[in-house]
Amino acid sequence: MTTEFTEKTKSLYDTDYYLWLQQTAKSLASRNVDALDWDNLWEEIESLGRREKKAIKNNLRIVILHLLKWNY
Repeated sequence: MTTEFTEKTKSLYDTDYYLWLQQTAKSLASRNVDALDWDNLWEEIESLGRREKKAIKNNLRIVILHLLKWNY
């Protein structure tokens, strides 16, 4: 992986997130691992995991509250 490509990709991540997502998805689909922005990809996947875990906890809390209200 060249530094020029890495700098361009990181710049794209900072300036046009949606385009970065599209290019990353294409690179993943074509299994072109050399074209991936690994640092930002890792950060996004980790962040997605945290968001999903938080959403599940919040939804479970709401269901429990509704069940308690329904019970009383």
